[in-house]
Amino acid sequence: MTSVDHELRDVLRGLLAGDLDDRLDQAAGGVGFDAELWGRLGELGFTALTTPEDHCGSGAGWREASVLLNESAAAARHLPFAETDLLARWLLRRAGLGPGDVPAPRTVAVVGEGGVARAVPWLGHVPVVVVFRRRSGTLAFAEDVRATITPVTTGSGQPRADLTLTEEPTDAVDLDESVLDQLLLRGALARAVQIAGALDRAVELCVEHAGVRTQFGRPIGKFQAVQHLVADAAAEAALARAAVDAAVLDAADDDFSGPAAATQVAAARSCAGHATSVVVRNAHQVHGAIGTTLEHPLQLFTLAALDWRGEFGTTRDWDRFLGAAATGSGLWEVVLGESSRVPALPAVHR
Repeated sequence: MTSVDHELRDVLRGLLAGDLDDRLDQAAGGVGFDAELWGRLGELGFTALTTPEDHCGSGAGWREASVLLNESAAAARHLPFAETDLLARWLLRRAGLGPGDVPAPRTVAVVGEGGVARAVPWLGHVPVVVVFRRRSGTLAFAEDVRATITPVTTGSGQPRADLTLTEEPTDAVDLDESVLDQLLLRGALARAVQIAGALDRAVELCVEHAGVRTQFGRPIGKFQAVQHLVADAAAEAALARAAVDAAVLDAADDDFSGPAAATQVAAARSCAGHATSVVVRNAHQVHGAIGTTLEHPLQLFTLAALDWRGEFGTTRDWDRFLGAAATGSGLWEVVLGESSRVPALPAVHR
């Protein structure tokens, strides 16, 4: 990590800090869009962090974006950073369009069979960019669509909704087929970064709780069984962090177009997904009954991680991709990033 990363992290922690009780109140009523916080971050350029300067953005890269996503997840500050900056605005640039209303948040819905996009993040709270296939089969996107929106319940309370097109948009722009794969990889890596941030915070809460909660006259962190639970959770979170950081440095710098980019993202998602199972289980075992209550902040991170690992491909989807890559080119080639045969990406948005 560079000194710039440290400085950026410190600034973001100051901006995103706050009482977790406030976030618990929000989660109890369903997470909404915090326009005030979004505006404050927008004034500092954080809501358009990777948008180029000639498109009225900050001109930063994925490394800086990963710090923002990680810190927001670790602070339980749920805002559409990834959906707006890394997906929607990137999509507009790929289509050759201008920046539009840069401060405005957006989300992206990729319509599949039957004209339906499932569990679209922030749909109904912010404007949506819709990617769909015309009747001719060509890929296109539009911002002004006629559709019905059906809210979806999530474990963490983060807003999700299904979108159903009621008619094919007429004012649409054609897209290259490669956009769909890159959109999936960008979204998948963004979720991996968020998962890693949530898992790190869950482990921190475990360490804190084990140090202050007493049983039989001493802190429960003195018991070997509890130590093993915390150590296993910390090890899995560290593994996820290493895989995610590697993907951010390598795959993102290649703009997700190199032959190894998909494998890097898949490894990050696989590690983050499996780590989620261990960290969530162990964290709640360490906390006991209190960790399952709505009044305890642990659920802000464990439930969010569980939701995120099912978006832009599931853990099983990415495991299968890695298995296909290893059997197709050889495991060693995959490890070295020299695989020339890249399997088809998970058919999440097809």
